[in-house]
Amino acid sequence: MKSMTGYGKATVTRGDRELTIELKSVNHRFLDISTKIPRAFVSCEDVIRNGLAKGLARGHVDVFLNYSLVGESDKTVNVDLALAKQYVEAAHNLSVAFPELHHDFNINALMRASDVIIIEQAQDDADILREMVAEVIEMAVNNLNEMRETEGNALRENLLDKINRVEQLLMRVKEYAPRVAEDYREKLRSRISEALGDVQLDEAKLANEICFFADKSCIDEEITRLFSHIAHAREILSSNEPVGRKLDFLVQEFNRETNTICSKSSYLELTEVALEMKNEIEKIREQVQNLE
Repeated sequence: MKSMTGYGKATVTRGDRELTIELKSVNHRFLDISTKIPRAFVSCEDVIRNGLAKGLARGHVDVFLNYSLVGESDKTVNVDLALAKQYVEAAHNLSVAFPELHHDFNINALMRASDVIIIEQAQDDADILREMVAEVIEMAVNNLNEMRETEGNALRENLLDKINRVEQLLMRVKEYAPRVAEDYREKLRSRISEALGDVQLDEAKLANEICFFADKSCIDEEITRLFSHIAHAREILSSNEPVGRKLDFLVQEFNRETNTICSKSSYLELTEVALEMKNEIEKIREQVQNLE
């Protein structure tokens, strides 16, 4: 199981070429890739995206690429001699036209003249660059996944602890559930007695009212489904496949059943336990958002 948060870095060299890729990922509903690469590597972007898609299922991933030559420079300096000659001739014409002005046009001034000196980036073999990118992206993804898996395993333990806590609270809900109707019986009997005084209670009508209330407030199905969801959550957490979306959906079901329990409950102790259970489920939901 993996988290969606992590960092991975890898470097490959081919002769004098050195290529480094850094990956930084955070949580996202889908696989969302943002590349920050030199212009010369725009044609390799498909290699980067394909490499990420092979190793990652979800998450926002920032890709940083750095390329350099560790030996001789990959840049060349050229001189536009024709343009330089025109600058020299222009300087000479100006000195003739304005003899009273000091003439200090020299080589340094000529080199600073616009477009006389041209610095060009050497063109690399595109096939070699694509091979290097494919190799380094695979290594970087592996390193990223190692970190994501370490954090994912820690999240698994944390989630299992919280699910255990939800199960403990659900056991208390199950214990309180039968008391709801009995509590209602006593309260109803007390209110009717206060209102009627010494008048004899109609036990049959009272029993019917209590049965109607018990049926309306019954939470046995919700309890059963929650126990089933807990078992399913543990099963999902034992998987090595991406589990984030499955758990996200399952947590919604946890919330649905717990909300129903809260809405049906008129028994204070049961309501308090159900609300505590909702709090634990919300913590689970927040953690699940970080899972791939």
